[in-house]
Amino acid sequence: MYRSIRLACIPAVLVLSACSVQVNDTTPAEYQANNDIGMYKISATATQGALVTPNSLLMYAIGDGQKVPMQQYSDGTWQGLYSVRCHSSFPLQILAVWRLQGLSTRQELVPPQPQEIKLTEPPLTRRESFNTSPKADGVTKAAKAAKGKGDYPGIVSYRFVTAPMTQITSARIEPSSSSAEDVAAARAITVKTPLPVQAPCGEEALVTLVSTEQHAHGTLDIETDNPGMPRWQTYVDFSPK
Repeated sequence: MYRSIRLACIPAVLVLSACSVQVNDTTPAEYQANNDIGMYKISATATQGALVTPNSLLMYAIGDGQKVPMQQYSDGTWQGLYSVRCHSSFPLQILAVWRLQGLSTRQELVPPQPQEIKLTEPPLTRRESFNTSPKADGVTKAAKAAKGKGDYPGIVSYRFVTAPMTQITSARIEPSSSSAEDVAAARAITVKTPLPVQAPCGEEALVTLVSTEQHAHGTLDIETDNPGMPRWQTYVDFSPK
């Protein structure tokens, strides 16, 4: 994303007039959401005209009730950190304020209407393995005594961070391929968690599985009401370790 907007104090056809500031917003169009930190870098550059009072320029990131001061660095860039959690985007404008030599203070907001910086959901759990060894925690006595038959539990954890609340509306086990072996291996696994699962922003949402076989595997396919992560698949494997 790159925008170049001229802030002029007098009508002019030049790219840069003596009493204007040219602001280039270099903030990325999107970030992967980081709910732990909840801060995103806002960046811009600015070129000042000859009549702008030296060291008078101030820059701010504006959006959703926030006014974040931006600091100028040695490379000429202006940077600030914008705070947001549990949203899929945030509005952003850059406020430039400067003084002219012998004249009043000038300011302008660019762009005129806020742009939306997109926040995307981080990848969820891709793979989970569960130990079905008789010594493993959670393996039932029946499973230990039945030579591989019984209940072997497993829990898959998910965490959503771009909505205040996400619902897992569907969860099912699918074979990892169409082969007879994979179809049989998936048939032994069932989802035990009642649906829907409520997942507050940043908190773990747990989906409990049970396998009736010591060796089983498949794909846990979930669907949610979160537009940023409507569907996800996790490969799950039950085997003795």
